[in-house]
Amino acid sequence: MNAEFTIECLLNCENHLGEGPVWDVESGLLYWVDSTGPRVGKDAIWRLNPETGAVKSWALDQDVGAMALRKDGGAVLALSDGFYTFDFDSGKTELIAAVNDDPSRARLNDGKCDRHGRFFAGGMDDKEELGICGLWRLDPDLSLRKIEDGIICSNGPCWSPDDATFYFADTFKNEIWAYDYDLASGTPTNKRVFASTKKDTGFADGSTVDAEGYLWNAQVISGDLIRYAPDGSVDRKISMPVRNITSVMFGGPELEDIYVTSMARVSHPATHDGFEKQTKPQFAAGGLFRIRGLGIRGVPEPRFAG
Repeated sequence: MNAEFTIECLLNCENHLGEGPVWDVESGLLYWVDSTGPRVGKDAIWRLNPETGAVKSWALDQDVGAMALRKDGGAVLALSDGFYTFDFDSGKTELIAAVNDDPSRARLNDGKCDRHGRFFAGGMDDKEELGICGLWRLDPDLSLRKIEDGIICSNGPCWSPDDATFYFADTFKNEIWAYDYDLASGTPTNKRVFASTKKDTGFADGSTVDAEGYLWNAQVISGDLIRYAPDGSVDRKISMPVRNITSVMFGGPELEDIYVTSMARVSHPATHDGFEKQTKPQFAAGGLFRIRGLGIRGVPEPRFAG
């Protein structure tokens, strides 16, 4: 692995809560969301062409936890109260299935697709306190199934390159879990602790995997981008320019660039004291960052098959 690398703020977009970057290998475009942007009048869905610098964004009327592109165009979204289709041309959403977690304080959060095109997304307690949420699987036939429950804050769903392992974190239980994964049925089993963040200054947020089978996790609060070996040991840490990084994705023509999202918001609805009290965001907080020169490749992100 190349020790020489660069980190740049590619777009100082001041996302309230930037999340969920998705690199589209077909178009060479990067998509991501500003999860709570609608709360402060900001656009919720973002797209960047890194070659030209062209940026486009779309407004929504509720929080968006995650998005995945669809194989026949458009996207599927995990919004506050359920799963929706999204049309980029019209900017319109259409409900697929509602989620019955506690609507007074729960919303859908992070999500990704497996390599059969199933969309997994889990919920979070907006106060980051109670295990009241589930992990859901939206199948290509648009049926919805609950896979896990008792979750405080869902984050980092992703799969090993051989599809044998599913990774998933509950941020405020301070653990990243690994499951055996049956790709044919879309079923995770044999849950165990993959890595613990209990002794870290940060909390596990969004994740992705690279072609070597290592898991990359963005630690919110600490600003550490951590690469875990398949056995759960820490392979390396990269200190990012801002503390509140939120998610990570490989992109670029050879999938050798690393994109990292972050959040600018200062006030948090959380009941815990994990967030340092701030009066204003760090410089470039909420920006989109790019790391180049590591010589590590990612794996293509699947589209939703429905």
